[in-house]
Amino acid sequence: MGRGTLRIYLGAAPGVGKTYAMLAEAHRRVERGTDCVVALVEHHDRPRTEVMLHGLEQIPRSEIDYRSAVFTEMDVDAVLERAPAVALVDELAHTNVPGSRNAKRWQDVEELLKAGIDVISTVNIQHLESLGDVVESITGVRQQETVPDEVVRRADQIELVDMSPQALRRRMAHGNIYQPDKLDAALSNYFRPGNLTALRELALLWTADRVDEYLQQYRGEHNIRTTWQARERIVVGLTGGPEGRTLIRRASRMAAKGSGSEILAVYIARSDGLTSASPKELAVQRTLVEDVGGTFHHVIGDDIPAALLEFARGVNATQIVLGSSRRKTWQYIYGPGVGATVARESGPDLDVHIVTHEEVAKGRGLPLARGARLGRARIISGWLVGVAGPVLLSLLLRSLENGPGLANDVLLFLFLTVAAALLGGLRPALASAAVGVMLLNYWFTPPTQTLTVQDPENFVAIVIFFAVALAVSSVVDLAARRTHQAARLRAESEILSFLAGSVLRGETALDALLERVRETFAMESVALLERASDIDPWTCAGSVGPAPVARPDDADVDMPVGDNMALALSGRVLPAEDRRVLGAFAAQAAVVLDRQRLVSEADRARRLAEGNRIRTALLAAVSHDLRTPLAGIKAAVSSLRSDDVAWSPEDEAELLEGIEDGADRLDHLVGNLLDMSRLQTGTVTPLIREIDLDEVVPMALGGVPEGSVDLDIPETLPMVAVDPGLLERVVANVVENAVKYSPGGEPIAVAASALGERVELRVVDRGRGVPDEAKERIFEPFQRYGDAPRGAGVGLGLAVSRGFAEAMGGTLDAEDTPGGGLTMVLTLTAAPGREPAQDRAVLPAEATS
Repeated sequence: MGRGTLRIYLGAAPGVGKTYAMLAEAHRRVERGTDCVVALVEHHDRPRTEVMLHGLEQIPRSEIDYRSAVFTEMDVDAVLERAPAVALVDELAHTNVPGSRNAKRWQDVEELLKAGIDVISTVNIQHLESLGDVVESITGVRQQETVPDEVVRRADQIELVDMSPQALRRRMAHGNIYQPDKLDAALSNYFRPGNLTALRELALLWTADRVDEYLQQYRGEHNIRTTWQARERIVVGLTGGPEGRTLIRRASRMAAKGSGSEILAVYIARSDGLTSASPKELAVQRTLVEDVGGTFHHVIGDDIPAALLEFARGVNATQIVLGSSRRKTWQYIYGPGVGATVARESGPDLDVHIVTHEEVAKGRGLPLARGARLGRARIISGWLVGVAGPVLLSLLLRSLENGPGLANDVLLFLFLTVAAALLGGLRPALASAAVGVMLLNYWFTPPTQTLTVQDPENFVAIVIFFAVALAVSSVVDLAARRTHQAARLRAESEILSFLAGSVLRGETALDALLERVRETFAMESVALLERASDIDPWTCAGSVGPAPVARPDDADVDMPVGDNMALALSGRVLPAEDRRVLGAFAAQAAVVLDRQRLVSEADRARRLAEGNRIRTALLAAVSHDLRTPLAGIKAAVSSLRSDDVAWSPEDEAELLEGIEDGADRLDHLVGNLLDMSRLQTGTVTPLIREIDLDEVVPMALGGVPEGSVDLDIPETLPMVAVDPGLLERVVANVVENAVKYSPGGEPIAVAASALGERVELRVVDRGRGVPDEAKERIFEPFQRYGDAPRGAGVGLGLAVSRGFAEAMGGTLDAEDTPGGGLTMVLTLTAAPGREPAQDRAVLPAEATS
């Protein structure tokens, strides 16, 4: 009997419909005549799931006594004895009760598969063992029940049961998943939109990787070499040169344009071990590839274009990114280069991108005026061809019995002279012409082996030969000069264009500009120095690179900017022609520095304007909101002191109560105004210490009517690192605000929960809520939402609360309450050294089963 097949329904979270889909598949198979039984299905009292069990044969469960309680588990022996064709086994990651046949349910399933029984099962993405840490960082809950990834990967079929977070939350709100008493806790904790979105992404990516494995296996089995563009895979060809960083970053930007794109960097080394790659640079590029989310591969191959294409087709790549060739011009005589060969042979299924680059280690500098314009290697080649070439040619022609004749000899020597001119320029060509004339005259012009020329035609031929060689050499040298000048002018124009563009874009990063100077001129350090007057010491306004100089006199190159500012460079001495561009950089650096200072002054002016606005609003508040309770207090006191009226004890008590209420309101308003002033001036210094929430929150509820708050602060919560006084003010303001807007007679809910390294306190009201566009505005000073009465305060409570929360390292945000209303979420940092209990986060049973 062969092994059974395993089909798994994978979901992102409880409630997406895995069990329902499994039961629907069972009904379809039963209708087709398949022997299908329910070995174990957990319906969790969900009516629609329970209905799907009707009409299916169910194997009775086994009962196990454990710690004076009776538990039920799948009866493996009964299923094996029944020997159905297909068995339904829910919750693959479930841990069996001690005393069961196996410790884990997936081990029970393994027995059924070995017996030749096909199994259909379910599992959530958070129960995969490799994703435990990731899920805990997202949800704050460590999954205790897990299944090895390999068990799920070995499944013959994996079907993703997908649902958007919004649809799942609506399904929960309708009561289709959990009981009503669990809804608020579930929606506010584990089933928040952010958590569900992250879990859904994990499920989609894990399934996509599994599909990719299937695709690679199928392509290998059927020997398919063409690219199937099911997913963007970008191969970056690296040579070990500094341009590799540019290629990796360009590939990363290309990958970012398409979701799910993959980057594979490959370095191809020759089998003989000879390479010009820098091991240090390759290590840097490997790290960079991993930082952008790609993978690094090392491949051996003598034919680099063929090896690169073979690798790209082997990984089903869709694009190849290569750098433009670093070859010298004359080196193209050996072939078209890797980039051109790959582009020609890639075929229609691979896109090849040739990316221009600059050698970062040498900067983006101007071509140097000093030294050889044609390159050292090229000049050496020119001298070899110009001097050694004629000698070798003479030996070859002398070895022939019947030479080609003087005219052809002249043409052959002229060819070597032209080649020397093309390679090395004027001097190798002149040397080649001189050597060629001497050898032609001595060996090939009658009388031979003497420098005498008898025939005038031969003399004319030799003179013309020398003239042509001289003319060609001059033309080549002039072309090299013009090319060099054009390269310098182009580089200068690019730099000046960059500077002009930075001015138009309003860029104000001085460090970035100085770094550009350092790279352009290949310097070690660059500093912008300034002083107040000619007698004051120099100060550094900005610098890049190690050990910048403190005075212009200590620099290798200094460029004055006005009378009291200079750009100082260390590393090497620049030629005179480079100082023109350096002057443009220096002028731009001065402009950037001035702009930075203007921006700073503008920020100060903006803060002053904001302070003036707050003072104006404060005066308006004092003129109305503060005078209102004062007027009430004064009226009550005047009434009590009046001799014209004989007040009854009840009337006196009412007037005194009004005085007390007015004083309390006045104290509250003045307290908020003082707190806002402290926040604006930055004088709030929290005294952080570890404390339990249940010591602070009840004290903050003294200002609200009794019975208006439902408090749920579990004793098992971890301690929080806060300033108790500030926390009490935050909670008091938020709770009073929620009570103010809550419908009459309906209490608000104040609940706390632990989520990883943070603790959340949620204040939930059932009022009319706040639109999304106004959720941030309600935290601004002197802002009151909607038609709040003028006597309701000056609109500082929430602004002060958020300021105090952020001063303690926490956050205060507003969310919609499921079913209507507003939820204020206060997030605090859990105190270190005390781990929260596993059951502190309010979590439905299935989420951990």
